Amino acid sequence: MSATKAVNGTWTSRFYYTNYNGERKQAFKRGFKTKKEALEYERDYLAKVEFNVTMTFGKMCELYLEDIVHRIKATSFNLRKGILNNKILPFFSKFEVSEITPAHIRKFQNLLISENNYSQTYLKLINTTLTGVFNYAVNFYKLENNPVTKAGSIGKFTTDMEIWTLDEFNKVSLELREERIDIYTILNLLFYTGMRIGELLALTFEDIDYEKRVIRVNKTLVRINGIDVSTAPKTEASSRDIQITQNTIDMIKDYSKRIYEINNKMRIFQINQTTIRRQMKIFAKKAGVKEIRVHDLRHSHASLLIHLGVNPLAISKRLGHEKVETTLNIYSHLYPEAGEKIVEMLDKL
Repeated sequence: MSATKAVNGTWTSRFYYTNYNGERKQAFKRGFKTKKEALEYERDYLAKVEFNVTMTFGKMCELYLEDIVHRIKATSFNLRKGILNNKILPFFSKFEVSEITPAHIRKFQNLLISENNYSQTYLKLINTTLTGVFNYAVNFYKLENNPVTKAGSIGKFTTDMEIWTLDEFNKVSLELREERIDIYTILNLLFYTGMRIGELLALTFEDIDYEKRVIRVNKTLVRINGIDVSTAPKTEASSRDIQITQNTIDMIKDYSKRIYEINNKMRIFQINQTTIRRQMKIFAKKAGVKEIRVHDLRHSHASLLIHLGVNPLAISKRLGHEKVETTLNIYSHLYPEAGEKIVEMLDKL
């Protein structure tokens, strides 16, 4: 390693390295305030081009983010970047990647559990993000093993859900109809179509086919850096046509009459998720029914279809799941009497 001091007092880092083709190259950079900064630049540069793990964990995170930025959705990328910057890097940033042991991971995990009131889902998300960085180092920078794997996991992704029965939903809907026609229309669409909230908020008037009684789901609304953006749906299967009733068509038409200067390209609902959640909570209390999440209206729709005897494949397609197994895994607990029904059917034979 070499660093030289210039006449003006700044330092220059000048060194040789071998590139991916085995060629010997020279690199240099001027303008460092201290010799330490010049030597750190050389170390990080060599770690990057020679694929070793003597670089800091902070530098590895930069490389990891550069790698995944074009491979995942912008919302997922921003979520991982935020977790790295706010939750993980404050603890690990100054460690060299190769110095981090399972013991360090356990200490970090224990601090997360003991000093914060994080949900099990959020703990799992932090741990999964940390695992992803080390997997990247193992796969592409010759790290011997992933210390997070050895340390064990924390948190869990839960599928806990609350649902509204048809009777409960009707009570809330009745309260809404006269006071908030926009929230009334939104909640009815969510309850009777099973759409995701982002899919509903991305709908434009041209996505409604009044003659065929179909809603065409082909995008989802996400918030990126404070700006609402319509992007491709969550998965390929999420692009779908949802058949709706004439009552639903009439409801949309009634709502649209209250909107000034409609055009086919404009979004039907100019409202944010926070407002929907707040109003849903207020009117659930007025109706005297339990509070549920906005996403639970999707579960309520699936529950209603199961209660009506709709087969899982049809439910899967309506919800936009890629595989029917996804539907069965999420809603298997709603089929508690399936075994009894089989016996009843066999008895009838």
